[in-house]
Amino acid sequence: MGWWQVNADTLAGSRFVVSPLAEATASLITLARATAAHPGERAWLDAHLPAYRELLAADPITASLVRAGLRRRWIADFFTPTPTGEPAEFERELAGIRSTPAEIARENLGPALTPELDRTDLAQRTADLLEWVWTRAVLPEWPRRRRVIEADVVARTGKLGQGGWAAVLGDLRQGMRWLGSNRLQVNVYDYPPREVDGAQLFFVPVTPRQGWVCWDAHNRSAVVYPCSGVLAEPPPPVPDTLGRLLGAARAGVLVLLDTPKSTTQLVALTGQGLGSVGRHLKVLLDARLVCRQRAGRSVLYRRTPEGEALVAAQFRE
Repeated sequence: MGWWQVNADTLAGSRFVVSPLAEATASLITLARATAAHPGERAWLDAHLPAYRELLAADPITASLVRAGLRRRWIADFFTPTPTGEPAEFERELAGIRSTPAEIARENLGPALTPELDRTDLAQRTADLLEWVWTRAVLPEWPRRRRVIEADVVARTGKLGQGGWAAVLGDLRQGMRWLGSNRLQVNVYDYPPREVDGAQLFFVPVTPRQGWVCWDAHNRSAVVYPCSGVLAEPPPPVPDTLGRLLGAARAGVLVLLDTPKSTTQLVALTGQGLGSVGRHLKVLLDARLVCRQRAGRSVLYRRTPEGEALVAAQFRE
């Protein structure tokens, strides 16, 4: 297994960051693998995969670069630069890839470097492809994706208050867990241990079901992980009858509360404003269809037995 040596000071100074470039890269990986993790991702793939394949069919060099640089258990380093921790803008992050020296890009490909890829424009091609993915397939829905990412961070920090870092890291991504004795398992692969004591350590959520680890020469390390499934997957449909009874927006909130959620998560999932969600929750609380409980620094809402019965009745044939 691959694990990092992380002391208490490094972990205490770690933080969550939002990276538009990581979101675009995770989306590119999803397109390259053409595999959906849930129905919402399937719909996204159906919408963008044909144009992506057409783009690569017209550019065999870039197609070969994707196959070489985005393998199942390994990603070329220049595809995934480590976030700096500063407020991220896609263009500024992308500039880091564009500025990768040609010899470093070729070296990063290692044994995957073929004669046709022994070129000086690998980083430029990678940046151009990521820019296409961002502009065409991510940017139009970035506001919703960002809400989901921010809601995931709120949920993780709430869990931090309840169970500490071991609880947060245990379900951050598949194969990752806190081993004790300052050891963080980052994947299940047989990689040598890595010392990250004293590094800047970032946790970077993305909405596609993808993840990786990365680090750079500036003593920065990052774990990119998929947002919680309850946030990333599309919300369940609202029955017409329930919508007519409560109003479509309020009924949507009630349907989402099959598991406890915070106001921030509900805002991310519904796209409604904080004030609107708050008003819907007050009405549902007054009607005893939902209840609330405190979990660390968060207040979580869930359906009461009466709320469960009301929703279940709408799904009966």
